[in-house]
Amino acid sequence: MSPNPPSTFAAPGHVRVRDILYMAVFALRGNWLRSTLTALGVIIGIAAVIIMVSVGQGTQAQLDETISRLGSNRIDVMPNWGRQGAVRMGAASVFSLTSDDVEAIRERIPQARHVSGIVSGSVQVINAEQNWSTRWQGVEPDYFQVQDWTLALGDPAEFGDYAGTDTIVILGQSVRDKLFGEEDPVGSSIRVGRVSFTVVGVTNVKGQSGWGGDQDDVIFVPLDTARRRLMGQMQMPPGTVQQITVGAASAADMASVEAELNALLKETHKIPPGGEDDFMVRNLTQLVSARSETTRLMSMLLGAVAGISLIVGGIGIMNIMLVSVTERIREIGLRMAVGAGPKEIQRQFLAEAMMISLGGGLIGIAIGIAGALLAGRIGALPVELNMEVILLATGFSVATGLFFGFYPARKAAQLDPIEALRHQG
Repeated sequence: MSPNPPSTFAAPGHVRVRDILYMAVFALRGNWLRSTLTALGVIIGIAAVIIMVSVGQGTQAQLDETISRLGSNRIDVMPNWGRQGAVRMGAASVFSLTSDDVEAIRERIPQARHVSGIVSGSVQVINAEQNWSTRWQGVEPDYFQVQDWTLALGDPAEFGDYAGTDTIVILGQSVRDKLFGEEDPVGSSIRVGRVSFTVVGVTNVKGQSGWGGDQDDVIFVPLDTARRRLMGQMQMPPGTVQQITVGAASAADMASVEAELNALLKETHKIPPGGEDDFMVRNLTQLVSARSETTRLMSMLLGAVAGISLIVGGIGIMNIMLVSVTERIREIGLRMAVGAGPKEIQRQFLAEAMMISLGGGLIGIAIGIAGALLAGRIGALPVELNMEVILLATGFSVATGLFFGFYPARKAAQLDPIEALRHQG
C-alpha cells in the first residue's frame, strides 16, 4: 500500500465527507491497476445495460413506425395457394376472391369499419418526355383509410370518386418526383400504359416499408377502372379481386374480426368441414409481434448478461475490499487510536467500494454509448439513447458498490483497536 495520508480523525463523529473521499482516493490510487481490474465486471455490466436498452428502445420505435406504415388495425385476405394436380401453384394463379366477398364483409361484420378490394400490377407511366415504370393499385375509397394514406396535394374528397369508373389517378411521391419534379401535377394528364388519366392528387411521403420497399413508388386508380383499362392479359374472371384489405374498428377488435372473416368466407365459399381453404387471412400485427418477441428475447439475454456481470463485478469488489481490510489492519488500528470511530472506518471503506463501482460505471457508460452508436452505424441496428437509462445505470453502479462493500466495511469497523495495533502486516 501507499503511505498513509495524514489522519484527519480528530474526534469521533467529526469527519467531513470531503476527508473521507480524499482518503478513499488516496487508498485506491496506490493500487490503481487492481482497482481498475476490480471494476471490470461493473464496466461490462453497465455497458451491456446501455447497449441493450438503446437497441431495444430503437427497435421498438422502429416497430411502432412499421405498424403505422402498415395501416391502422389492418387485416389482409388473399387467395390461398393454387394446386394443379399434385403441384402447388403460386397465389397469383388462384382467383378465389370477388367483390361479392367485399360486400359480404361490409354487411355482415360490423367491426370491419373499412373494407376494400384490390387489384394490382406493373405499368409504364408517361408525362411528356418523362417516363417511369411503377406499380399500380386499383382500390376502393376505404383503402386509403385502412392504409392511412393522406394527400399532400389535391382534394381529399377525391377519395370518394374511387367508387366509380373515372380515369383518375393519385400519384405516390416517388412517381410524382420522376414525372413532374417539383411541379404541381394536379389537373395534368399522364399516360398509364395506353390510357390517359387525370392526376387528382399526390400522397404524403410514407418512406420504406418494414421490408425495405419504397411505398411511395405507386399510383392509385379506381378499382373498376383498373379492371376495365389496366388488367390487360391477366384474364381474371369478372368481379375478381386479388386481395381484400380490412380495417378493424379498434385494436381490441382485431382477433374477433379475423375469426369472423374466416367463418364468413368459409360459408360464402362453401368450404366443407376439414376442407382446405381457398383463401388465407393475415393479421399483419402478428408479424410485427413476432419480430417484437424476438427483440424482447434478445433484450432479456443481454439483460441476463448485464445482471451477471454486475453481480460478478460486485463480488469482485467485495473480495478486493476484504483483501484490503486484511492488508490494512495496522492502519485501521492507528486511525482508531487517534480518534476514528467505527462509523468513520466503515464510511471510508464504503466510500472506496462505491468509488470503484462508480468509476467502473462511468467507464461502462462511455463504452455503452460508444457501443450503441457503433451498433447503429456498423450493424445497421436501430438505436435510441435514453438519458434516464444512463442516469439509472449510474445509480446502479453506486448501489452495487454500496451493497457489496458493506460487509468488508463493517468487518473493518468491528476490528479491535488493540489487536489491530499488534498486527504485523
